[in-house]
This record gives sequence, structure tokens and C-alpha cells, in this order.
Amino acid sequence: MPLGEEMTLHSFRSARSAHIIIGLAAALAIGLASPAIAQQSPAGTALARVLVLGTGGTIAGQANARAGNAYDSGKVSAANLIAAIPGIDRLAQISADQISSIGSQDMNDKVWFDLVKRIRTAIDNKEVDGIVITHGTDTMEETAFFLQNVLDTDMPVVLVGSMRPSTAIGADGPANLYEAMRVASAPESRGRGVLVVLNDTIHAARWVQKTNTTSVETFRSPGAGPVGYVDTGSLRFLQPAALVKAAQLKLPDAPPLPRVDIIYSHANMDAAEVEDAVKRGAKGIVLAGVGDGNSSKGAIDALAAAAKQGVVVVRSTRVGSGYVNRNVEVEDDKLGFAVSLDLNPQKARVLLELLIANGVTESSAVQQAFAR
Repeated sequence: MPLGEEMTLHSFRSARSAHIIIGLAAALAIGLASPAIAQQSPAGTALARVLVLGTGGTIAGQANARAGNAYDSGKVSAANLIAAIPGIDRLAQISADQISSIGSQDMNDKVWFDLVKRIRTAIDNKEVDGIVITHGTDTMEETAFFLQNVLDTDMPVVLVGSMRPSTAIGADGPANLYEAMRVASAPESRGRGVLVVLNDTIHAARWVQKTNTTSVETFRSPGAGPVGYVDTGSLRFLQPAALVKAAQLKLPDAPPLPRVDIIYSHANMDAAEVEDAVKRGAKGIVLAGVGDGNSSKGAIDALAAAAKQGVVVVRSTRVGSGYVNRNVEVEDDKLGFAVSLDLNPQKARVLLELLIANGVTESSAVQQAFAR
């Protein structure tokens, strides 16, 4: 069943289960090293050049017999994922590199540094017009936010994944990857920072969060909403592109980044978790606090003691949405704390790692960086 631009999203998603699984099986069987590359669009104009960087994840997963819905992440290469999607070569001239083959629960500083190195090389050598990164959904928001803070480019950088493995009936990965390619190859995507595309929706790196364990609608942007929508027939951004600020934070020459621990607040909490983090060498601590980033007296006292020892402390919240305010329930000015504002704990950790790596450790300077 050929796929053209005129195919509706409904027919595309309805057809993909059988078509994609057959196509993927064929691609794996013949061991394709790279997808087909088209040099011109149907209108005769040159296609955008898009580099796909594979890291693994559910989108590259294969079924496992240990349970009805079990799978192993990162088993299918990015090149084979692309080769199994009909019509994707009409969107762009596509090349693919495999950076890692892991589930995103194992995402780490080395893979982040390798991604940045490859993206910067592609930019410096003028190899491509856009980047797509295939990635597991568990830590996708963290990788997107990390890249947002260290990349200085107006080129589209788009992360994509899936909630179902590539071999599943009703796999969502093929449609998501097709739509990510559409976003990355579009001129109107330039100047919008790092984006996340799943389930026909485009999110900005700062706001996007995974909100459901299994739903294909898991990614949302609490407090802001999506920045656009995409399907096989159209790409619609909700507002004009804003001027992207140059990246303010530099990477060290090599990983790892400074250690920052997240401490999760709960009822009947004492100081032990905070004290243990300090003993293990944490240079920063993010509190995933209750409510407006608060915690027990014992935990707050321990955080204050850590701050006096030079550990950078940022209060965030375990609540799924909302804004953490300064000096409301906790005397941040007195205790030397910063607050995460709109950033959830996992993104606050990423930013704090980068700040400490750049020598930004004074609480007021940290707070200013969180407000950007």
C-alpha cells in the first residue's frame, strides 16, 4: 500500500500495524545499513538533509516472550527503523548514525556528550538541515532539556520515541518517526529550540513531561501546552518562532558531569537521605518536595547544613505541575536555597549539573539561571 502526502493520518495509522511489521521484518532480514535516499521532492526541489541519531529505547524494541507485552529496548538500529517506513524518503535526504543501543533508563553522561559531539560536527561541517534523535521515553525530557541548554543552533533538533516496541501490533513508533522527520525537515521548524514529537504533537524541551506509564498520549506540557501539531498531511505551529538564545552553558571536555542527587520528600521524613547524599559526594541536591517544594523540618535543616558546606540546594516539587515559589513556606534567602520555578526535579537536576560544571554555585546566580 503506497504512502503519499495525501494519505490521511487515520489511514496511515490504521495501515501501519501490518505494513510496518512486515517492512521491519524485511529490513532486519536483509540487514540494511542505511535507508533509501531521495534527492528531490515530488515538486523537483532539493529535499532537506536530516541526520537520524539512534540511541535505542522502546521505539527500537523487540518483543520478548517473558510476558504478553514484554519487550527488550534498543534492539533495532535507526537505519532499519527508517527503512521499514514507507514514504519517509519523500520527506528528506536521510542518513543515520547509531550513538547507543540502550533503554533510556540507562541514559548517561557519555551518551549525552556523544550526541552533542556528533550534532556539533554535523553543524560545523554543514552536513545537514535537521536532526532527529530516536530515544526511549523514560528520560527523553531530560535529554531534550540537556541539549536545549548546551546547543547553540537554530537548526531543528527533534527527539522522538514510542510507547510500544517496533514489533508490537499497533506500534506507534513508525508514525511518530515519520512525523518527527516531517518536523525536522521543515524550514518553519528553525529557531524553535529542541523539540519532542510523539502522538501527532510537538512539545518544547523546557515544558514537556512524561505523564503516564503506558498511554501513547503520555507526553504533555503542563503549564504551557504543546507548541504545535503534525500529521502526515500538515505541520502547524501555534505561534511564530521566537529568537533562540545562544547556549549559555558549556560542557566539560569529558564526562561525567558533577554529581547532583534528587531527594524525594515524603511523610515521616528525617535527615538521613540528605546526609547520605552529602557523604556520597553530591555537589548539588534537588529536593522533590511536597506541595510548593517543602519538606519535613529534619530534611530542611539537613539541606541548610549541606548548603553551608558548599552543596548547591534547589527546591523543586514532586507534584506533577505548578510553580515553586521563593520564601513562601521556606526561608530561601536565609537558608541559601534556590527554587526550580517551573522545572520538575529531573530537569532541575540537569540544569544544576550544568551550572555547577560551569562554576555557577552561588545561590543567587543559580536562581537567576533557573529564571531564564
